[in-house]
Amino acid sequence: MTPPPSQRRSEPERLEAFSDGVLAVIITIMALDLRVPGRPTVRDLGQSLPSLLVFALSFTFIGIYWNNHHHLLRSTERISGRVMWSNLHLLFWLSLMPLLTKYVAEYYGSHLPACTYGVVAIGAATAYWILVRSIVAANGPDSEVARAIGTDFKGKVSIVIYALGVGLAWITPWIAYALYVAVSVIWFVPDRRLERDVLEPE
Repeated sequence: MTPPPSQRRSEPERLEAFSDGVLAVIITIMALDLRVPGRPTVRDLGQSLPSLLVFALSFTFIGIYWNNHHHLLRSTERISGRVMWSNLHLLFWLSLMPLLTKYVAEYYGSHLPACTYGVVAIGAATAYWILVRSIVAANGPDSEVARAIGTDFKGKVSIVIYALGVGLAWITPWIAYALYVAVSVIWFVPDRRLERDVLEPE
């Protein structure tokens, strides 16, 4: 027996609510790792600036995933077991961001932290791509979400740019950070196709 539309609609909403809670905890943990400068001087404030910049990058990183994840699930009618595991896979990579943020903040001038940050970013981007494919498979190639996603060009380009950042981090971390910021700029505005086709809650 096919569940009524209202029940099918509640499945994406429950998954979204769970994911929102996890992302909120991730951001909270990152914020708790911030430290007040040792003394109220410009010098000490300047020494805290790298930590604040890394936090800002990671906060934006999580915020972009939250925003696009919201629009993706609001355009989704059906949730399968594969979608649920794909969603957990994405949350796993995102849950590493507080650790990576602290690691980079303490050793931002070193190659390995910049490289590791990019590896986690690739993991999250790949997991999001898998989630998108899982949702399309669950809803069908002619579904609204499938039409909105299209070829997912931005998702594929993002993985390539992150990979470049990982490689170039061994030359200089600053190029890697610039590429990570570039991906954030690309995704700062939510996918307009999903934003246009989003299903408003009843």
